[in-house]
Order: sequence, then structure tokens, then C-alpha cells
Amino acid sequence: MKQAFQEFRTLMRTVPPLLVTCMVLSVVGMNLLANKSIDTGVTWLALDCGILFSWLTFLSMDVVTHCYGPRAASVLSFAALGLNLFMALMFFLASRIPGVWGESFVEGSEKIINGALDNTFAGTWFIILGSSIAFLASALLNNYLNYGIGKLAKKKAGFGVFALRSYVSTFLAQFADNLIFALLVSRVFFGWTSLQCFTCALTGAVLELLFEVFFSPMGYRISRRIIDDRSKGTDL
Repeated sequence: MKQAFQEFRTLMRTVPPLLVTCMVLSVVGMNLLANKSIDTGVTWLALDCGILFSWLTFLSMDVVTHCYGPRAASVLSFAALGLNLFMALMFFLASRIPGVWGESFVEGSEKIINGALDNTFAGTWFIILGSSIAFLASALLNNYLNYGIGKLAKKKAGFGVFALRSYVSTFLAQFADNLIFALLVSRVFFGWTSLQCFTCALTGAVLELLFEVFFSPMGYRISRRIIDDRSKGTDL
């Protein structure tokens, strides 16, 4: 246990703080924004606003995996999830503190709006549990699949290899994340059909992959900077 804690401290000192911050904030952000659904205009397609942050979570994991390996990325993923659960607890406590949200001052509806805002930030136990299980499974899949593709690739460096590793691992891991959450939460508690669960998982993964494609050049530049600075013995 002591050795594991020491390794964790070393990892936290090694990985650039901004990268760790992006991963943690994106995990918190995507779980909070998952409370708002997106009106797609079609009955079989269900998406939520968590996709605005989820791409950053997976891109951060891809960069860490590329630079430090899948174990380091997985440890940081667990740490990010732990901090997200801590934030969920803080949001829950805030929702139980007597008071009024600024946006609830609508004549005749103050109590209803205030209660709705409290419930939004407090979260629901089965949504938090389902999202946590889905994230852990998809993070492990993403990190080790990304690493495995890199080991199998004939060319070990360059944007093409980084992109291949990121695109394949992100798409499959995002699909797994969406599907696990849909089956555990949406199907059981909201009555989604199997078709809705599958199409939500697939279309969500495609959309999140497009984010990854757009931002992957930035991720590659960050990873190259980290690798170059490590070779020089300096910090980012």
C-alpha cells in the first residue's frame, strides 16, 4: 500500500498539472451535463450534453497513455472518478443546505424551480453509480486498447500512429461507455428499448469520435511536447 501511494505521488508530480486538471474537470463536467438531454428531433436517437466534455476526458487519457503508458492513464482515471464522486457529494450537500438559487426567482414558481435545481445538482444514486461503472470499464478499455494498437503498429511515432491509436480506442471505448450506461440506467429506470440503447451508444460514439478527430492534432502536439521535455529532463 505504501509503495502504491508513493508511485501515485510520483505519477502526480510527473504528469503535467494542466493535463491532470483537464481530465478531472472534464469527468466532473460530463457527469453534471449528462443531466441535460439533447433534442435531436428523432425518437430513436438519444444524446445528452455530456458529450461536450467526454471527448476531452478520452483525449487526455490518450495523451497520458501515449506518454506514460496505460497503467498511468488508468490510475489517473481512477483518481478523476474519485474526485468526481467527491464533487457529487459536495453538490448533494449543497442541495440540502437551506437557501434559494438565483435562477428560481420567477413569480409563482420559486419553490418548484428551486427544487428542480437542487435535484439536478444533487444527482440520483443510480445515475452516479451507472456512470461510474461505465466510465471505469471504458477507461480501462480505452487505455489498454490504445497501448495495444501502439505496440502492434509497425511505425511507433508520428501523428498517423497517434491518430490510429486514439480513433480506434476512443470509438470502441465511448461505445462501451454509452452502452453500459444505457443498459444499467436508461433501460432499467427509464424504460428505454434495446434499440434505443444501441443507437444511443453508437451515435454518441460517432459524435464523440468526431470531436476526437478535430482535437487530435492538439493532443499529438501536447504528447510530443511532453516526450521531448522528458527526454531533456525538464517539466512541461
